[in-house]
Amino acid sequence: MLLDIFDPKAPPKAIGIDLGTTNSVVAHVRDGRPVALVNCDGTALLPSVVHYGPRGNVVVGRNAASYATRDPERTIISVKRFMGRAADDPQTKTLGAYRFKAPESEAEGRVVRFDLGSDGSRTPVEVSAEILRSLKQSAVEQLNAVGGAVITVPAYFDDAQRQATKDAGKLAGLEVLRLLNEPTAAALAYGLEKQQNGVFAVFDLGGGTFDVTILRLEDGIFQVMSTGGDSALGGDDMDRALAHELLPAMGFELDPEGNTTAPLEIVSLALETARKAKHALTERDEVLLELPRRGGESTEHRVTRAHFEQLIDPLLVRTGRSCRRALRDASLEAHEVDGVILVGGSTRVPRVKQFVAEVFHKEPLGDIDPDLVVAYGAAVQADLLANASDEVLLLDVLPLSLGIETMGGGVDKILPRNTTIPVGARSTFTTFADNQTGFEVHVVQGERELAEDCRSLARFTLKGIPPMPAGMARLEVEFHVDADGLLEVHAQELTTGIEQTVEVKPSYGLTDEQVEDMLLDALDHGEEDLEARRLADARVEGQRILHATQKALDSDVDLLSDAERAKVQQAVDDLEQAIGSARKASSIQLAIDSLEDVTHDWAGRRMDRAIRAATLGKQVGDVEKRVEKARGIEAHLEESAAKAREQARAQEQARGGVAVSLEEPKG
Repeated sequence: MLLDIFDPKAPPKAIGIDLGTTNSVVAHVRDGRPVALVNCDGTALLPSVVHYGPRGNVVVGRNAASYATRDPERTIISVKRFMGRAADDPQTKTLGAYRFKAPESEAEGRVVRFDLGSDGSRTPVEVSAEILRSLKQSAVEQLNAVGGAVITVPAYFDDAQRQATKDAGKLAGLEVLRLLNEPTAAALAYGLEKQQNGVFAVFDLGGGTFDVTILRLEDGIFQVMSTGGDSALGGDDMDRALAHELLPAMGFELDPEGNTTAPLEIVSLALETARKAKHALTERDEVLLELPRRGGESTEHRVTRAHFEQLIDPLLVRTGRSCRRALRDASLEAHEVDGVILVGGSTRVPRVKQFVAEVFHKEPLGDIDPDLVVAYGAAVQADLLANASDEVLLLDVLPLSLGIETMGGGVDKILPRNTTIPVGARSTFTTFADNQTGFEVHVVQGERELAEDCRSLARFTLKGIPPMPAGMARLEVEFHVDADGLLEVHAQELTTGIEQTVEVKPSYGLTDEQVEDMLLDALDHGEEDLEARRLADARVEGQRILHATQKALDSDVDLLSDAERAKVQQAVDDLEQAIGSARKASSIQLAIDSLEDVTHDWAGRRMDRAIRAATLGKQVGDVEKRVEKARGIEAHLEESAAKAREQARAQEQARGGVAVSLEEPKG
C-alpha cells in the first residue's frame, strides 16, 4: 500500500488558475508536466457558479448550478462578464436576469452589486473570490501547501477588469504571482509540450469572451505580435441565440429587441436547455427537446445542427473580423500562420472548427483539451515564477495605446498599442502660458487622435511650480506598465524636482464595450481624426503666436508706424477669427503666415533694440563674445527647430500631428 506522506519541509506548490466565464480549472506542474487538480465536484472543470443560500451558506460549482432554475436571483452565473462593469451601464442588465442593488451614491454607481435581498449584496469581485477560494481549497487538500498563483484573464480585459481579478485573488487568500493573458497561457502549454517554433494563432472562444492572439514561438521565447477580440462574445451567446427560439415555443414571445416578460425561472430553464442542446449537437445531427409550456402543458421542439449553425453564424462572423484585424496588425497573411490553437469549450462545436479552418486556411490544432489548455499554461508559468526559471520568456503586449491629453485636446501616445510589456517610457512637455503654476495630467487609453474620443483612465494635478515664462518649465511624464498590464504614472517638473506618482486603478465603472470598439472607431474615423488633430494643433500654434504678438505689442508698439500697426492688428483679428471658426487647419495656417509676413520687418527692429540694450556700456570684446554666443545659440536653435520639424512631419504622416504643451489645471 502506498501512502501519501506529508513533508512539512516541502515548499508550497505554485498553482495556475483559469478563472473562466463558464468553467474554472486549477492545475499545477507534477514531474515536469501540468496536470489538472480535482475540484469539489470531483472533476477538473468547476462550473463558475455561486449560490448564496438564505442563511448565509455559500455553494460553488455543480451544486450551485442546480439552483439556477429554482433560485435564479441568488445564483450568480458567468460572473466574469460583470467584472469591471458599472451598475448604471445599460449593457449590464442584458448580461443576466439578476436584481441589482440601486446605487446610493456616485461611487456606488461605478460598482455592480447583486441584490440578495435580506442577505445584502455582493460585488463581482466577491463572487469571483468564492470561486477562487473553492479552487484554492481543493489544491490545498491535494498538495498540502499552496504557494503563489497565476490567474488568467482575457487579453482584452482592461485595467479595471484586471485589477478586479487581482482583488478577487487577494480576497480569496491567494498570493497572485501574475495575471496572464489566456491566449498566451495556451501558447505556453503548447510550446512546452510540442517544442515547436513558428507563428501561431490562438483562437479562444470561451463561455463569455473571445480572444485571438498572434504569437511567434522561437527558441523558448513567446512574442505576442498582436492581439484582439470581443469581451462580450462567447458560448453563452450561442445559448442565448437558441434560447430566444425556445421561449416562443414555451409560450413567451420576445419583443423586437429580444426582451421577454417570462419569469426568471423560465428564462433560466430556456438557457439551460439551450446549453444542453448545444452540447448534444456537437455529437449528433439533431436533438428533440421536451419543453414546458405556459399553462402547464409540454411540447416537443426539434433542433437540427444545420439550424443551430445558422443561428450562431452571425457570432462567428464577429470572430472572423477580429482574426483578420489581428493578422493585419501583425503584418501577416492567413497562409503565413503555421498553426491555430483552439481554446475554450465552445471550440468543440463543429461549425466553429470549420469556420476557423476557413479563416486561416488550415485545420486547427486540437491535441490538448481546449477546456484545460489555459490552466495548463498558467500552471507552467506559476512553476517557472516560483522556481525563478528563465527557461521560457513570455512577452505580452498592450492591447491599446496609452498616452496623455495635450494642449488643444490632442493625445500624445507615450506607449503605443502592441508594445511588449512590462515596459516603461517617458516624454517631456512644457508650459503654454506665462506664470503657469501647475500641470493637469490626463491619462487616456485608445487609438483616436483626440482625448475626448479615448477612454479616460486617470487625472491628477502637479502643483507648486514657481511662476516662469511660457516654455521654461519642463514636465517629464513616465509611464510604467507591469507584467499584469497595470499602469503607474510618474510626473516630475525637472527644474524644481516637484514630482507625483499615481498607480492607475480605474474605477470598476468602465465599460469594456468601449475597449472593443476603439480599434474599429480608429479605422472608421481615421481621416477625420487626422484632420481634427491637425485643426487642434493649428489652433494651439495660433494661440501661441497671438500670445507672443500681444507681448511684443505691449513692449515695442512704438517701433510700428500707424499704418503698420493697423496691418498687424488686422492680421491679429483675422487669426483670432480663424482660430474660432475655421474647419480646416490650412485656414489657420494661412492666417498665421499672414501675421508673420506683416510682422517680419518689425521683428528685425525689435531685435536691433534688444541688441543695443544688451551692448550698452559693454567693451567691444564683450560684445563680440556675446554676438558670437548669440550666433551659436541661434544656430543651435535652428538645428533643434529643423529636427523638430522633421519629427513633426514624420508624426504628421503617422498620426496627424503632435501637441507640445499641457493645459494649466482648472481651478
